[in-house]
Amino acid sequence: MATEFMLNGKPARAEADAQTPLLWVLREDLELTGTKYGCGKGLCGACTVHLDGTPVRSCSLPLSVAAGRSVTTIEGLGADGMHPLQQAWIDANAPQCGYCQSGQIMSAAALLAGNPSPTDADIDAAMSGNLCRCGTYPRIRQAIKRAAVLMTPVVAPAEVQS
Repeated sequence: MATEFMLNGKPARAEADAQTPLLWVLREDLELTGTKYGCGKGLCGACTVHLDGTPVRSCSLPLSVAAGRSVTTIEGLGADGMHPLQQAWIDANAPQCGYCQSGQIMSAAALLAGNPSPTDADIDAAMSGNLCRCGTYPRIRQAIKRAAVLMTPVVAPAEVQS
């Protein structure tokens, strides 16, 4: 039986068992390999994707949950392939080995969507479920703060009246 859902803004159809973890459908069937397998138990965050805008762990989420809903992966995060978070990650040299970074970016994107000016405490709370074996947390925090600036709309100063 096929499961239909929106994937990165486009209709998708997966011919897999409804209980197959979404991660494997994304990687193996739909060939979107940016989402990584980490622990397989939803604890490390490497497999984070958005389901209707909410970050979820795709390794422990059955495909059936995605039916009729919207899934966004790292490949679909930026409209032109480069989201401000991805640019900020590059600017801050955030990744070391890079394995966890797509999950980190997806969690950070959800944070900034709901809180465009997060404090250090906000960042720590939102990112607490994403583990980085290389310990690049300070650079990740720096990248999130940089992305918040990049994502802030530029407001033209009020016209000076004479």
